[in-house]
Amino acid sequence: MARLPTTADAYNAIAEPQRRKIISVLADGEKSVGELVEVLELNQPQISKHLKVLKEVDLVIMRKDGKQRIYSLNADNLKPIYDWLSDFAHLWTERFDRLESYLATLKKEGRNE
Repeated sequence: MARLPTTADAYNAIAEPQRRKIISVLADGEKSVGELVEVLELNQPQISKHLKVLKEVDLVIMRKDGKQRIYSLNADNLKPIYDWLSDFAHLWTERFDRLESYLATLKKEGRNE
């Protein structure tokens, strides 16, 4: 089965690590393409390509300020992803609890020797 294009939905768009980095940077506030290039140390065509995908799935909003394009995060559209991932939070909590218990057992056994 062929993979959906990255512009099919937000889940596919954020599958790419560089796009997740862009989202993280934009979470701190709006940035121009030049600022994203500087922060992420990628070239302008790469940043623009990723921003285009993120814009097409409505995860970022672009506004023009003179000749500059300023991008901001459309956080409301990340909520379905957050909600989906939240369903798995209990799995990680259980795993960390088991790890904590295991480490406590190891520590206790180390004192008894």
